Amino acid sequence: MLSEQASGEAADPYCLREGEAARVLAGHPWQRFVVVGDSVAEGIGDAVPGYPDEPWAARIARELAVHRTDSVYLNLGRRNTPAAQVRATQLEPALAFRPDLALVACGGYDILRRVFDAAALEGELRAIVAALRDQGSDVITVSMFGGTSSPRLSEAARLELEHRLTALTALTRRLAAELGTLHVDLAGHPASATDIFSRDGRHGNRRCHAISAAEAVRRLGAHLSATTPATGAAR
Repeated sequence: MLSEQASGEAADPYCLREGEAARVLAGHPWQRFVVVGDSVAEGIGDAVPGYPDEPWAARIARELAVHRTDSVYLNLGRRNTPAAQVRATQLEPALAFRPDLALVACGGYDILRRVFDAAALEGELRAIVAALRDQGSDVITVSMFGGTSSPRLSEAARLELEHRLTALTALTRRLAAELGTLHVDLAGHPASATDIFSRDGRHGNRRCHAISAAEAVRRLGAHLSATTPATGAAR
């Protein structure tokens, strides 16, 4: 855990450094950014002194807007929404928005439900991502931070949740590789062992959101670096 003296985003080794986002996103092409999913997408989380009280997706949108004053951002994410419902209620309006960049963050609520079907979840996520990719959008996917520290959980429940989170991480990584997403893999991030969770033990706090936004911005920057004209690769 960071000490009080060293707390805050400016001193956090996992957060964006001053000017970093502007540098790595310089010249980016994205104008229309949409977000779909559950509470991870919506961006709930406890405030943390020294960190912006800002959901991670909104932070990404703000950094993108630095270079594109014509950029627009739509967040359709809603808490307590399983992936099947995300596809049924959010995908159509997301496609209608005509995004060139989308963030898909769902599955977290599915692993909390009484019955967990990994194969069915994978099918729903595949349908959501494929539809956005087929329409021409770059898609950000994410493997969530590890952590099942809620004191409300029994040992058996904690082990079951860890098993489900592992399954979600594996299937999300697999889909990312198959469908060519810009994958932000937070599952093994060293910040997982630090103070990044809200009081409910399930959702990330605002420090977690700042770190997640930083890793997403860096992933976008890496994609831009790999697809510049100098590489001979087309975007």
